[in-house]
Amino acid sequence: MTRGLISLLLTIAVVGVSSGAKAQAVYTHAVQGGDTLASIAQRYYGDPTREAVLREANRMKGPGTNGLVAGSWIFVPMVTFYRVGKDETWKSLAARFFGREARAPTLIEANNGNRRVQPDEGAELLVPYPLRHVVSPGETLTKIAKMYMPDSPLSLKRIRRFNAGARIERGQVVLVPLFDLRLAGEGRAEASEAFARAAGGGAAKAAQDEVESSLPKLIQQVQKAEFAEAVSLGNRLLGTQSLTSTQVVTIQKELAVAYVALERTDLAEASFRAALALQPNLELDTVRTSPRVLDAFNRAKEVEDE
Repeated sequence: MTRGLISLLLTIAVVGVSSGAKAQAVYTHAVQGGDTLASIAQRYYGDPTREAVLREANRMKGPGTNGLVAGSWIFVPMVTFYRVGKDETWKSLAARFFGREARAPTLIEANNGNRRVQPDEGAELLVPYPLRHVVSPGETLTKIAKMYMPDSPLSLKRIRRFNAGARIERGQVVLVPLFDLRLAGEGRAEASEAFARAAGGGAAKAAQDEVESSLPKLIQQVQKAEFAEAVSLGNRLLGTQSLTSTQVVTIQKELAVAYVALERTDLAEASFRAALALQPNLELDTVRTSPRVLDAFNRAKEVEDE
């Protein structure tokens, strides 16, 4: 991997609370020794205080903890842009990106639009990033808004409107629509380059197909106890320029098993956390999975559930 183990990969993370929501693009950052959430936030957003966004996006609980392991991966979310197609409306686009037509006002506001005038075909729209926040005891919408958004009555209005009808209680998910989560730090050039490559459509699909054809080999290496080889292949696959969430979860699961066998439970837990961030309902076969692997998985899951 080039550039001192820093690799920006365009991957796909499912956001929203409806199965109808379209996957949202995020980048993954390869953690280096000395990295902190604040330093990564500074690198990509030009603002270290946005570590709160990174912490929640990667399910890292506790403001006083760093929780980063060199060699693991964290997701760097951001707003995206979309070119309007024929006959698309504010409501159809809201359903496409956020799972509900009722969230159309968020798209309209983000693009200075008018609910009475549909977006023009070919127009490029800014799509706010809907950050998933799991409610902790005692939290209110006001407190949640202040964690991630400008201190303004407008912020509270935005988050309340986006979550109309949702329960605000422990363990529930609140979506925080972030209008200003743009790349602005020193990582912007690298991210823009990676995004341009991955957005090539045909090239991205070809890369995903190549990874898919390599997954059986990775699984076989783990089954044959070829753990060093599996770690090498798994990390090479993660370095591909475009991956789907299913591919990331599969690779991280196999890497976790290999890391446990190699006595690197710290990296195993980091891999499981990365998989759980994309698939919170992930479970392992308790009959066929070794107790050591289950222990690492359960520890990672405990962090997710805190």
